[in-house]
Amino acid sequence: MRRLRFGTDPFTDLLFNALLGFSFLFLITVMFVNPLTKLGDVSFKAEFIISVIWPEHRPDDVDLWVQDPNGEIVSFLRKEAGWLHLDRDDRGEINDTVLIDGRAVVHPINQEIVTIRGIVAGEYVVNLHYYDAPSGEPVTATVKVEKVNPRLELVFVDQVTLERRDVEKTVVRFTLGGDGRFSGVSRIPKVLTPYGLGPQ
Repeated sequence: MRRLRFGTDPFTDLLFNALLGFSFLFLITVMFVNPLTKLGDVSFKAEFIISVIWPEHRPDDVDLWVQDPNGEIVSFLRKEAGWLHLDRDDRGEINDTVLIDGRAVVHPINQEIVTIRGIVAGEYVVNLHYYDAPSGEPVTATVKVEKVNPRLELVFVDQVTLERRDVEKTVVRFTLGGDGRFSGVSRIPKVLTPYGLGPQ
């Protein structure tokens, strides 16, 4: 019995194997590429929120300064430090105008926010600094500390009056336990700014 033989071209075999290899690599690549929808998926955890608000439509700039137990300080000069993050830096009237649908809208709220995104046991210091005072008048600000997990809970609130420009005041010093327990509130002055003004 006679066998049928089909002629094969070595070049065709080489091309087929190369195509098979590229197809396999493409399949592996597709399996390990994240979907584009996840590129903007940013999840920031917050344990505590520290906020300061002062009267609307005031041109004055009040800055929030926070120090953690490791000595890391967050402010407009350094927006991330350890587990601390300055989420909103308000400069009075300067950044109150936003563009919505192509038109300027005034958003007169004066507020700064710092989040504590992880628990570091020890003492935290929260200061206010009257950075700029175009109004030339004292400003009264409200400072809040809120615990976020497992539910939102207000743990500290107080009003502080800053009499003039360049005044720095310690609003609160508090202690966090390793379990996130809030305690040990005091107002012992501590300078956090680098301006050498001293607590007033």
